[in-house]
Amino acid sequence: MSALFDLREGQGPLLVNIPHSGTHVPKDILDRMTPSARKLPDTDWFVDRLYTFAADMDATILTANVSRFVIDLNRDPSGQSLYPGQATTGLVPTELFDGSPIYEGGLPDDAEIEKRRATYFDPYHQALSEQISRIRALHGYAVVYDAHSIASNIPRLFDGELPVLNLGTNDGETCDPAIARAVMQVMLDQDDFETVANGRFKGGWITRTFGVPRHNLHALQMELAQRAYMDEATFTYDEGAAAKLQPLLKNILNAALDAAEHLHWEHE
Repeated sequence: MSALFDLREGQGPLLVNIPHSGTHVPKDILDRMTPSARKLPDTDWFVDRLYTFAADMDATILTANVSRFVIDLNRDPSGQSLYPGQATTGLVPTELFDGSPIYEGGLPDDAEIEKRRATYFDPYHQALSEQISRIRALHGYAVVYDAHSIASNIPRLFDGELPVLNLGTNDGETCDPAIARAVMQVMLDQDDFETVANGRFKGGWITRTFGVPRHNLHALQMELAQRAYMDEATFTYDEGAAAKLQPLLKNILNAALDAAEHLHWEHE
């Protein structure tokens, strides 16, 4: 089996977390999946490739290799919905985003779900927690940037075409307001990509769990509409489109870091 995750351990205050770009599915699980599900359509395609520039910022980068269809690393392990009343997927999804089934038969039972949690979820979150603690020990604070992407049109999840840049801070709960303002200003100061904050996507379980501003832990989620950097029809990376988007993403990360550093020294 492939490694559960890849870790690039940086020395800066930024951690870029990529929980949904993995494509590894153990054979015993893959064999039970529908033909549609085996294509892994709900993957955050190429997000790890898109953010390779973060290494030049000396960021820590944690990237899951296991598919979200095996375990969703960004869901509450208790099973509580992140978006009550709206369509979503659970810790071990049984439906695709479009509502069609993932399994042809033999849904995961409680014992299998618990085994997957122990095998995949717990080690990943242990690594994530350890890295956040290490960064905060080095700098006195940490900025966690949860990097995601999704198809531009999913009628079951949202109406119409999703804006390209979807910033989530759980309505301002997961990072200091100054950091959110700085990031949002960068997003508003450009004309190429549609922007929204705390719209359909407010931040998943990782952002909501690790974003504790009073403890100098600031977390933001960025959900990107995939049309901005790939061909959604063929699931192929678009180098030209990505090259246009990456400088903006770097500016967003730098704005968050600058604001966090200013806050830290202000409070010293």
